[in-house]
Amino acid sequence: MSVLTTADSSPTAAVDLGPAAALSCRECGERFPLSPIFACASCFGPLEIAYDLPSGDPEGLRRRIEAGPKSIWRYAPLLPVPADVADKPNLNPGFTPLVKADRLAAELGVTGPLYVKDDSGNPTHSFKDRVVAQALEAARAFGFTTLSCSSTGNLAGAVGAAAARAGLRACVFIPRDLEQAKVVMAAVYGGDVVAIEGSYDDVNRFCSELIGDPIGEGWGFVNVNLRPYYAEGSKTLAFEICEQLGWRLPDQLVIPIASGSQLTKIDKGLKELIATGLVEEKPYKIFGAQAEGCSPVSQAFRDGHDVVRPVKPNTIAKSLAIGNPADGPYVLDIARRTGGAVADVTDEQIVSAIKLLARTEGIFTETAGGVTLGVARKLLEEGTLDPSLTTVVVNTGDGLKTLDAVASETGPTATIPPSLDAFRQAGLA
Repeated sequence: MSVLTTADSSPTAAVDLGPAAALSCRECGERFPLSPIFACASCFGPLEIAYDLPSGDPEGLRRRIEAGPKSIWRYAPLLPVPADVADKPNLNPGFTPLVKADRLAAELGVTGPLYVKDDSGNPTHSFKDRVVAQALEAARAFGFTTLSCSSTGNLAGAVGAAAARAGLRACVFIPRDLEQAKVVMAAVYGGDVVAIEGSYDDVNRFCSELIGDPIGEGWGFVNVNLRPYYAEGSKTLAFEICEQLGWRLPDQLVIPIASGSQLTKIDKGLKELIATGLVEEKPYKIFGAQAEGCSPVSQAFRDGHDVVRPVKPNTIAKSLAIGNPADGPYVLDIARRTGGAVADVTDEQIVSAIKLLARTEGIFTETAGGVTLGVARKLLEEGTLDPSLTTVVVNTGDGLKTLDAVASETGPTATIPPSLDAFRQAGLA
């Protein structure tokens, strides 16, 4: 049983957070009590959850997971959540399909098993429901009354929906030039949506200032002061992929990069599965995907650098348009450690990949998914991805959110009068 602290750092009664033991600095390793903080007091490094993971009975743990709900809460023994989380009002995201993409594989010249982890089926149609669900439980534990975030779109909608279900206030902050569909989705749940003049990085800086102001008291910013808990939601992608593969590790994963947190936490999830004995250890490679118009991590990888230099985003993939990605250096380390890579594609290649996935597998992905598949195709053509291995491409969201990206290239095949002769003359009979 772990002891939480509230937003003002005063101790509360002991609260069961499962195996979560402490917050640990990713740079210096110093540990802190579980609380709503995100930076190390000693070296200012980022904090993440450290665990006392279950050990000694992997078969029993596997049976417990498989008997659990068809959501991320089946993995509660590996997450920082209260024991009664499944009984509370929440969106219950997760357990989305792992699609065996045979027609896509044939198109790409892939001979081994190719899968698309399709997270567009989550409640607000993106993987962000996973991370927000984790942050919501932390917000409840710490007594926060407002759920907030800085967002490139999907996160704002996920926060709005989760807060509405939980009965909390939502106030989210977005760049003013966001896709209209994502603005509507963030606002429809009844919370406050504030558009900031500037890029996502400007929005994020503003939110960091708001946390330090009395105005922000009682506010849980899912990707700032609740970030260590929020980020753990991405591990559930790793858990599900391996369970859906029959409790096996994939050989290769291709994952989009915005802040880089999803990629780093998928790697963390895979390592925890190995540590608990739920999967057999073997090598795997992780590949990161960016849009050329916002590719600071890809550029650093290509140039052999360990430091990621910020850029000004200019891409149709707005959900990945973070010019100063917080987890960039950790992404570089994981890609190099696993023998993977980080690459980028143009906006034209993004659109082409969106259409390819829709045409071959019936999955309409948003622009972030076009980035991921576009990079996978590029790496296959370069010989960097091995076409004979088991490969998983992560699709993080629904194409209905980014219709403008393909609207100019799609539409009616023909417009005809309502007659058979006209249909024949159009060459469609």
